[in-house]
Amino acid sequence: MGVARYIKDEKDAIKEVIYQSGIRVKPVYGPEDLAAAGFDYEKDLADPGQYPFTRSIHEQGYRGRAWTMRQYTGFGTPEETNQRFKWMISHGQTGLNVAFDLPTQMGLDSDDPKAAGEVGRVGMAVDSLRDFETAFKGIEFNRIGSGLTINSIATIMLAMYQVAGEKSGFEKKQLNATPQNDILKEMIGRGAWIFPVEPAVRLVCDCIEYSAKELPRCNPVSVCGYHIRESGATPSQEIAYAFEIAKTYIDNLKARGMDPEDFVGRFSFNLNVFGNMWEQIAKFRAARKLWAKILKEEYGVKEKKNLFLRGLFGGGGSGLTKEQPENNIIRGAYYALAAALSGAQTTALCSFDEAYTIPTPRAALLSLRTLEILMEEVGLRDTVDPLAGSYFVESVTLEMEEKIVQEMKRVQDMGGMLHAVSTGYIQREIAKQAYEFERGLQKGEIIKVGVNKYTEEDQTEVELHEYDDSWIGKQIENLKELRRTRNSREVTRLLKELKTTVRQGRNVMPVLVECCRAYATVGEMTDVFREEFGEWQEPSLF
Repeated sequence: MGVARYIKDEKDAIKEVIYQSGIRVKPVYGPEDLAAAGFDYEKDLADPGQYPFTRSIHEQGYRGRAWTMRQYTGFGTPEETNQRFKWMISHGQTGLNVAFDLPTQMGLDSDDPKAAGEVGRVGMAVDSLRDFETAFKGIEFNRIGSGLTINSIATIMLAMYQVAGEKSGFEKKQLNATPQNDILKEMIGRGAWIFPVEPAVRLVCDCIEYSAKELPRCNPVSVCGYHIRESGATPSQEIAYAFEIAKTYIDNLKARGMDPEDFVGRFSFNLNVFGNMWEQIAKFRAARKLWAKILKEEYGVKEKKNLFLRGLFGGGGSGLTKEQPENNIIRGAYYALAAALSGAQTTALCSFDEAYTIPTPRAALLSLRTLEILMEEVGLRDTVDPLAGSYFVESVTLEMEEKIVQEMKRVQDMGGMLHAVSTGYIQREIAKQAYEFERGLQKGEIIKVGVNKYTEEDQTEVELHEYDDSWIGKQIENLKELRRTRNSREVTRLLKELKTTVRQGRNVMPVLVECCRAYATVGEMTDVFREEFGEWQEPSLF
């Protein structure tokens, strides 16, 4: 899985191993290492399903329930995406993880000049509720949970999902959706932001507040360390920054008068498995423990289930290579193994061709079968946390926890995550780590098979997912028809109401639901926010 630094002697023997988080690995571990660290079973480990949940949030682990498999899916128009949804479900997928195209992520309608060339390219194009109705036609909203991988306009997408579910005959309380809805990580690690920091966080928290009251099965935020890690953060930074982001949202909601006990149980996390396997396992185990401690000790959360670190551990996109792409099938299997040994409740794998293209059906199916084989064939459901008690794993888990706490303190000393993001501090830290990683690859200190070791001149051909130019015309024509046939007077009235709601500082979700129901477009609703909030000017990083 790579990314650890291996320092060798002249005979190619390993003298030193240094994980990306700065953990120096000893050749041998024994009981003296745990004793020196002050390891206490009840305090640091405990039984599965018991606080602090280092071993698992569930007593029976995978014996009680296999993980949810939620492959990232969506491209072209809603019609094509609906077909892929149903195809994946028919082959055993147990949840959806919806990809939106870049114009949708940026709050642009498909006929906006700025959307040219991007409609349906890296995800599904969505302009209105009509597109959601098409994409989710025949999907059982009460049985299949859906991740909505969108951030700046997650409020709009969740409102649209709610109305689509209701129009399909399901009650609000039955709907199970997880909008990513993490704008701070977007500003740190990916770039699909629109609004300035404070109003952007307001929208995140509007979504959480509304869901706590109206959508009891929804997870209204998926704090996304995944993209922070993909952008260059170390594993300890990934967790530290994700937790500081989550605390920022909690503190905002507390300032509104909400009790964390009433909403933190629906927080979820999207975390990455890319990297050295043992470092990843230690990261997830330490994260479960530390999140429970933060909620209990800092926020007074008492309900056991509300202390769980829940979410998706998967992906691993940064680990994939264009060189020798079939090696990515093997990498993906080990990433999935790391997720399983870490106790992931939900997972997804990047497919072997994703370094090139949107996954072909063959590649997507191979990733799904990898997850199924791990659950059904190789014994990962035999016992809970089979690595528990390992001198090595427990020692590295304790050290990982310390590294995470140190990184969190740096952010706190900066004045908190809002300030750290606004000034570009976090972005600079990650850029520095990305540079060091690339330099390690080029110097050969970090081994990547097929890239800087065991290379080949001839490359395996990869089938590319073909982009169909007709999708643009189809989407724009549907949008024109929508504008001709909807009640434009009602749309205008509701958009004015949305503007008033924003100005008065009220929660935008109820009026967004009505805007979606009236078939207001994504661009129209987003433009209200743009006019009222303005757009964020990213700080200079260098």
